[in-house]
Amino acid sequence: MVENSLLPDEIIFCCFDDENFSLYQEVYINQSNHLLSLFAILASMKITMKPVASPGAIETVARLAEEIWNEHYVPIIGQEQVDYMVAKYQSVPAISNQIENESYIYFLIFAEAKVVGYVGMQIREQELFLSKYYVHRSQRGKGYGKQALDFIRQYARERGLKGISLTVNKFNSNSIAAYEKMGFLNLGPTVADIGNGFIMDDYKMRLPLN
Repeated sequence: MVENSLLPDEIIFCCFDDENFSLYQEVYINQSNHLLSLFAILASMKITMKPVASPGAIETVARLAEEIWNEHYVPIIGQEQVDYMVAKYQSVPAISNQIENESYIYFLIFAEAKVVGYVGMQIREQELFLSKYYVHRSQRGKGYGKQALDFIRQYARERGLKGISLTVNKFNSNSIAAYEKMGFLNLGPTVADIGNGFIMDDYKMRLPLN
């Protein structure tokens, strides 16, 4: 790679017959600028996971959480419970306390020089508990969630952990299907009283790490 560049020095195409070789020659001669643009786009889609530690970064997570939770959870659990949960779990004081006193690790997900989502997790014995794992609705379908999970999986493996676990609302069928597609196993229901007359009615899911 060229220093400070996202683009490769050299790209090698393997052609297994004369017909394909001719096609690649035509593309190279007539559309080389388009190819360079394509590779630039592909390179720009790579995400960066930035640890959350500073007050400014914590405020960014809190703002993003409020927006994502409102768009994502209000149709499932209602505005009142969302407001309560955001204040209890994703406000600036709550996130600060989780990082400082509960060994939570937060990352902001950056792509194309902007924040597209965030992750919050906690090591629990031999498991990585993925407490928060969100990509903004406007940025979904671009592979950012999968890339973030690849990072999380590697993070867990480097620490010798045996699996990644999370909870998901049992009525959140889209997320459940997405997690199952990623390889998570549904371990069944779990219910938690979170106060103020509200409960978290979830499924526990787990991704084994070999």
